[in-house]
Amino acid sequence: MKNKTLPWAAALACLAAANLHAEDAPYTISGNVALTSDYLFRGLTQTWGGPAIQGGADLATNSGFAAGVWASSISDRSYPGASLELDLYASYGRPIDEDWSWRVGLYSYLYPNGDLDEAGLPSRSFDTLEANAALSWKWLTLKYSHALTDYFGVDVEQGYRGDSRGAGYVQLDATIPLAAQWSLALHAGHTRFGTRLAAPNADGTDDPDYSDVGATLKYQFHPGWSASLGVSHADNDDFYGRTASFTDAGDTRDTGGTRGFVTLQGIF
Repeated sequence: MKNKTLPWAAALACLAAANLHAEDAPYTISGNVALTSDYLFRGLTQTWGGPAIQGGADLATNSGFAAGVWASSISDRSYPGASLELDLYASYGRPIDEDWSWRVGLYSYLYPNGDLDEAGLPSRSFDTLEANAALSWKWLTLKYSHALTDYFGVDVEQGYRGDSRGAGYVQLDATIPLAAQWSLALHAGHTRFGTRLAAPNADGTDDPDYSDVGATLKYQFHPGWSASLGVSHADNDDFYGRTASFTDAGDTRDTGGTRGFVTLQGIF
């Protein structure tokens, strides 16, 4: 299978580097756990509209290095053979002044046991590695992520004209404090795959590129616990409005569109 070991090797190497730096500088380790009614990633549901349990751990050093691990349940309708997404990531960043800061990093998405051969197609992993860079001003962040591998397995074996290495995602996020316990997160993003379907769908659509927007209202009801209510919208309904399951071609769902969700999260 292509690109199977690269995300593991790169992400683990960065984790090791971050831990070495942590020995030379003060560091903090935190954990998180969450239950959400729908796991949305860049505007698209990863759980076929169902709930997900999630959790992870993060290490941050005063020298600017950070690393972590995060996991979520997912649907095998989108990732045949997989029931878990496991993310490994590491980054380095520094403040520019009291308002501005920057950060660059690597982010690896792993899908244990996930493979297209579980759906009767040629063997293909969904594992993806991205490089990213972000610039922040107070509560506003502009970030770009660039795929160093094929983008979640998208290539000729999934019926596209070519591979999707080099796919990009640009996003603008704002977290606005409203009151002592309330905050509002606003998001806008755009995904560019860099390839199209080799044979258009029955309605003529062949372009998977899309944009997404979202808003999440968060209430911090305890120092370590919060509840959130959010809404997300992804366009290009012609392409994503009737996405077929890998496990049952007759099972279709609008994986984008307008979706609401509620989340309970704890940080410790």
